[in-house]
Amino acid sequence: MKIAIVGAGFAGLSTAKVLRQLGHDVIVYEKTLDVGGVWSASRRYPGLKTQNNKGTYALSDQPMPKGYPEWPSGEQVQSYLTTYAERFGLTPYLRLGTEVELAHPTDGGGWDVTTASGTEHYDHLVLASGIFSRPFIPPFENLDLFEKLGGEVMAASDWHSLDQVRDKHTVVVGYGKSACDITVEISKVAASTTVVARELLWKMPRKVKGVLNYKYLMLTRLGEGLFRYRSVAGPERLLHARDSAMANGMLGSVEKVTTKQLNLDDLGLVPEGTFKDIARSTVSLATEGFFEGVAEGRIDVQRDTVIERFVEQDGKPFAELSNGRMIPVDVVVAATGWTQDLPFLPQEVMDKLTDENGDYLLYRQIHPIYLPDLSFAGYNSSFFSPLSAEVSAIWIGSMLGGNHTLPSTTQMHVAVRDRLTWMRERTQGQHARGTNIIPFSVHNIDEVLSDVGLNVGPLTRARQWLLPINPSNYRKITPRLARRLGVKAS
Repeated sequence: MKIAIVGAGFAGLSTAKVLRQLGHDVIVYEKTLDVGGVWSASRRYPGLKTQNNKGTYALSDQPMPKGYPEWPSGEQVQSYLTTYAERFGLTPYLRLGTEVELAHPTDGGGWDVTTASGTEHYDHLVLASGIFSRPFIPPFENLDLFEKLGGEVMAASDWHSLDQVRDKHTVVVGYGKSACDITVEISKVAASTTVVARELLWKMPRKVKGVLNYKYLMLTRLGEGLFRYRSVAGPERLLHARDSAMANGMLGSVEKVTTKQLNLDDLGLVPEGTFKDIARSTVSLATEGFFEGVAEGRIDVQRDTVIERFVEQDGKPFAELSNGRMIPVDVVVAATGWTQDLPFLPQEVMDKLTDENGDYLLYRQIHPIYLPDLSFAGYNSSFFSPLSAEVSAIWIGSMLGGNHTLPSTTQMHVAVRDRLTWMRERTQGQHARGTNIIPFSVHNIDEVLSDVGLNVGPLTRARQWLLPINPSNYRKITPRLARRLGVKAS
């Protein structure tokens, strides 16, 4: 088949590699001038590092370089993906600096893809542009006044230099990983640095008690098993017996250690709820230097509040918070998440792709129930984003090659609806329009590979209960699928 792929991050590149190895012709469209997706030079901010350690944040047949630190920088990740594209011969098939303006299904099947260079027809379209498409900036009241007074509001992805905040009163809105990363860097040069957090989230130390790498707690099957899935089997039955007594006890211990190690009590930064709330996809690593900066007074955290409006005092701009505080501000950096846009899809296509709540109707987070010749790769929030994306590509190749068949439309509709209802309840509506699978990333990988009829062996899965997921364990799946399909994998 002739296949178009939109996006050249982890998902797009791994999809191109997998589908080429399964005998398809591919073209990858990427609007930026380099590969990388969220790691592109055009999007990364100073101090950006991975949340995963390098051993788990990689594609199956190319580990991160041994010389990389445990948590690689954004520049290193982008370099890794550039090397991946070169190693697997993808460079000739990349159309960098080429934005898809329109993608439309055609009456005879397939899709027409339009760019500034014209329109090309493809047998199949894969969307690998990710859920982090357009930064969301809250609609601040009196923004015009703020800008008239010389103030500036920017998204986190638009902050690229310390000079943008040097000697300025800076407010960071948000409390996720990017917000805390940015805050630490800003506090080195800003006149003042304030974090405005609508809700505090639990943070995991990179090394618990300074010794145990968090990957042994959260990036294993055991770590995932501490959170109750839709159905439990095997060892998870023990963990969740007697109303999840064992699992809750273990999570409670992690909560106590984390609270003490990060000094959250003394700093007044203990989040509401309990540590198991990270099952709502809110887990992130503690940024090195963040809580230390709060303790030293370089960083001020205004918790459980938002910016109500901008006001003027003595000719200078201030942010009035919902808790009544007035904060001097010259620059606002909004690390407030993303709007999941697919602007190149017509409205009639989006109407088939989403339900009345705006949630995506994707079977296995991959297949649109009511749109033929279209797939999504890596369109989920996963603890193992590269591997999850690669597994999606394997599923797509398996389906296109006839290795597995889809359930009926009715069966898929029921399955997707049931999952969306569960996700909505589990996350209190914060399920990223149906794309959130955290913390159940390995469950998702297992389900996808179960459809394909290929997975790592039982011994490997048993080791994964205590050892972090190693993407290289999955490197033989694509060649095995290629043999099934009668294709000689390169």
